[in-house]
Amino acid sequence: MTDQRPDTGTGTTTEQETDDLSAIGRKAGRGLSWSLLGNVVMKAGSFAMSLVLARLLGEDDFGVFAIALAASQLMLHINDAGVIAAVVQWRGKLEEIAPTATVVAIASSLTLYGVFWTIAPVYAHFAGDQDAIGVMRVLMLTNVVYGLTAVRSAALMRRFEHGKLAWANLVGFLGNAALSISLAAGGAGAYSFSWGQLLQAVITGILVVLAARMRIRVRVEWDKAKRLLVFGLPLCVTLGIEGLLLNMDLLVVGGVVDKHTLGFYLMAFNIASWVPGLIGTAVRYVALPSFSRLAEDRTADSVSEGARRAIPLLMSVVLPVAVLMGVLATPLVTFLYGKPWAPAAEALSFLAVVMTIRMFSALTTDILAAVGRTRATMWLNLAWVALLVPALTIGARQAGIQGAAIAHACVGLVFALPVLCVVLHRTGVRLGPVAVGLIRPLAGGGAAAATMILLSGVLGDSDFVRLCVAGGGGFLVYGLVVVPRAVMVSAASKIGLRAALRKDSDA
Repeated sequence: MTDQRPDTGTGTTTEQETDDLSAIGRKAGRGLSWSLLGNVVMKAGSFAMSLVLARLLGEDDFGVFAIALAASQLMLHINDAGVIAAVVQWRGKLEEIAPTATVVAIASSLTLYGVFWTIAPVYAHFAGDQDAIGVMRVLMLTNVVYGLTAVRSAALMRRFEHGKLAWANLVGFLGNAALSISLAAGGAGAYSFSWGQLLQAVITGILVVLAARMRIRVRVEWDKAKRLLVFGLPLCVTLGIEGLLLNMDLLVVGGVVDKHTLGFYLMAFNIASWVPGLIGTAVRYVALPSFSRLAEDRTADSVSEGARRAIPLLMSVVLPVAVLMGVLATPLVTFLYGKPWAPAAEALSFLAVVMTIRMFSALTTDILAAVGRTRATMWLNLAWVALLVPALTIGARQAGIQGAAIAHACVGLVFALPVLCVVLHRTGVRLGPVAVGLIRPLAGGGAAAATMILLSGVLGDSDFVRLCVAGGGGFLVYGLVVVPRAVMVSAASKIGLRAALRKDSDA
């Protein structure tokens, strides 16, 4: 779908547009707050659950699940044929498109499940472990559930009702944790993960349908279906390729190393995914509807201004965590999961770089989708995959999981990052203001890395001490560099004022 926003020809943002931008910002802010809160709770729970499962299950079980997870996540990206994104950015009333969109999403998810059920043995053979077939077939049922509820989820995102999504996901996760841990304790192995996630999808789906408050209607209006697919299918292909990017390393590495070693890689992959899962998911829930609203009947300056604010803000949050994962990977892994999982740190140091690039790529994809430039990201991701497959294969064969992680990071830095910037520029986003906004976060990241390396070198062997002292010192330095002095002074003044008021009250 091409971008059909009228061009005012002024090249400036009017007062009305500024007011509209502020209104969208307030709605997006509320949505982001709820998404972040929900993700913080979810990730804290997921972290606690992973600690328990790492002690109940072995590396082989994690390896089998890694193979199944890669397939499931790939299918999830193309599961609804781009319906969620198309519904979120739909320029008319939601009620006029919902019945047709529901049929398209359900048909797409059921068809994909049938296809994957058939090819699961071939995929498992390629990945090097036939034990993954049954686990995959159970786990893929979660995507069918997501297809059934796709339009209702899109409705909540379109209305910025992310609090309801957060509660639905949280309740679903509680069911997942209870079932997964119980099954793992009973000896269910890798099936513990898949049955737990299926229960989570069912619970979450029921709550989303109830929260959306939409009558369930199904019919096909071919003109609307065509408009949905014209927008959704290129984006669906793009997201499918993005899914390959997110999981290609699990597929390729799984074909080169044994499932025991793949379990270490999955652990590193999961740790590196904490920030995308916590912050990236929340941002993506809000980014597409926000930039879609900005793209409606406005100049390109509105989208460019939104990117100027969003990209540096996202990187400001991501970079310090990436630095900690990269510099202190070994104490982080061994402190959390124990010495037996130490080999995972070899990959984590470089997957932290990959995580940062993926966060930038995901936000860029949402900006382009919002303005109707879905084909650009499709070709970008396709070229990225084409370079990544041989790089991962060579890296894994030469240096195991560490070599694969290094290859992944190099392709991202040398190819993906520059091309993403070019694509943004051609969309009309002014890169100069974005680059200026990134100066402080990048400088802070460099200072934090140097601080962590220096402090870690003089501390003892205690993982806890190295994480607290070196990690805490690096975070402190990062904050001093990145947070503007005026903000610090204002915060200190407020703290001092509150303290003074408490003294007066006590007196």
